[in-house]
Amino acid sequence: MRVAIVTESFPPEVNGVAHSVLRAAEHLVRRGHQPLVITPAPARGAHCPPHSFGPDQTPLPVVRIPSVPMPRYPQVRIALPSRTLAAAITEHRPDVVHLASPFILGARAARITERLGLPTVAVYQTDLAGYAQAYRFGSSVGSAIAWQRIRSVHRSAARTLAPSTPAAQDLTAHGVPNVRLWARGVDSARFHPSGRDEALRRSLAPGGEVLVGYVGRLAPEKRVDLLAEASRLPGVRVVVIGDGPSAPALRSAMPGALFLGRRTGEELARLYASLDVFVHTGPLETFCQTIQEAMASGLPVVAPAVGGPLDLVGHHRTGLLVAPRDAAAVAHAVATLAADPELRAEYGAAGRADVTDRTWEAVGDQLIQHYHDVLAAAGAPVTTVTTAAVPAIPAPRTATSAPAPLTDTAPAAAPAAALPSPTSLAEEQPA
Repeated sequence: MRVAIVTESFPPEVNGVAHSVLRAAEHLVRRGHQPLVITPAPARGAHCPPHSFGPDQTPLPVVRIPSVPMPRYPQVRIALPSRTLAAAITEHRPDVVHLASPFILGARAARITERLGLPTVAVYQTDLAGYAQAYRFGSSVGSAIAWQRIRSVHRSAARTLAPSTPAAQDLTAHGVPNVRLWARGVDSARFHPSGRDEALRRSLAPGGEVLVGYVGRLAPEKRVDLLAEASRLPGVRVVVIGDGPSAPALRSAMPGALFLGRRTGEELARLYASLDVFVHTGPLETFCQTIQEAMASGLPVVAPAVGGPLDLVGHHRTGLLVAPRDAAAVAHAVATLAADPELRAEYGAAGRADVTDRTWEAVGDQLIQHYHDVLAAAGAPVTTVTTAAVPAIPAPRTATSAPAPLTDTAPAAAPAAALPSPTSLAEEQPA
């Protein structure tokens, strides 16, 4: 199967979209398929390492579109209008097009795939409406515009994949049809409790403090500032791993915290395993990959009772869910876990057990099954494959089944018989 993956983000960028696209492309290659990644180019001078997968180390082709930094958040790149996008799609001649977190580049690709009659799967991963409010892009007006764009792009897709039950229900409530669940995998061999490093712990907590960690971007929507009160708890050392535009303000607000910057690979896995408690503070997560990595590392988790964490964290079983945007609730949950090593161990073990079967291989097979379902609905030839079952969207949580937050008090288009030449689509305009 030939798959064109159009993504708003890809390595060397470090975020959930970039990571999941890389993992999906890797799995496609290992399964014998032919993916092409199309993504905004990184900042000038950034190193773009080549990616090769499979027993023959098959190289992953990547087309990078000229881009500019996003206003107010230069770490995010926005693709410029370019004939390269249409040319890359038509020259690859994909059976299916995968739009990863489509908004700017993905919206342009959606228009191209409609003209070509190509079946399209759109993957919803970023709460753009919430981001519009977080960055005050017109507040509620910006949120409404974001949802209008989301509906426009996703309605043109044969199927939309949502990473969590709350995200799927949100999409459906805003008029997006054909929504299915597609979660994310985790490398539970790399992220493992055995990576705990006592020498590293002594360097981070020379006084024997309980290590409370956050891993992720340091940006306004992540609300890492909610850790400030917890950072002042006696016997607690907050460790912040990541970088972003909010770093200077956070260093000022939490002078007692350790800021380690961006860490990756085995070093990141060792840091996770050496923590005692993991805290995620962002209220806009459609999933939250770092929570899964923390659980795989055997850590109890504190997270807001909203969005993706509701699917991941078992309240009073694998961690504590707290009221969103409530610094006092975060501090209270951290204090509760810091004071009880046995409870931390119990929650950590339960969390580890929850995620060990959530492999990228199983999740990748589910993605391939979604492709085949879309191709079958479009009347395209489908080869027989054995893949993991595709989950249905669970019913909304009821008031009695939802965990109580802890506080201190459209049909698919048929594929075209013959694709037009790249030059026939060269007139594409900016979204």
